[in-house]
Amino acid sequence: MDQFTYMAMALKEAEKAADRGEVPVGAVVVDAVSGEVLAWAGNCTEEKNDPTAHAEMLVIREAAAKLQNPRLENCDLYVTLEPCPMCATAISFARLRRLYFGAYDAKGGGVDHGPRVFEQSSCHYRPEVVGGMEETSASALLKKFFKDLR
Repeated sequence: MDQFTYMAMALKEAEKAADRGEVPVGAVVVDAVSGEVLAWAGNCTEEKNDPTAHAEMLVIREAAAKLQNPRLENCDLYVTLEPCPMCATAISFARLRRLYFGAYDAKGGGVDHGPRVFEQSSCHYRPEVVGGMEETSASALLKKFFKDLR
């Protein structure tokens, strides 16, 4: 599989999240060596009544548990929205090799916007970052969700 296939999987998880009434963000963690998809999820903050149940947090936890290792150095994360500061910090702590994200988040992002977590001197590990992957699709999904709420 290629990068666009993994991002398509993340978009599918975002769609499922929207169907459950969650903000449509989906994420996938992939073993970059084998290509195995280790974890996939969409946001579950409402369903779990858990403000940390962002898609990124869920897949990082699941992949770390599956590998029995808190460091995911040979793994890549695909997520449909620029991670928030909490998720960006978790990505750094997990030492994910690479982050691919879809839509940029000028208001709540923590990678290219806001605190720019990976650029802080207190950040001990910085993944490679590829932003804007399938941005149009990811952005359209978010816009539709919020338009339908109003």
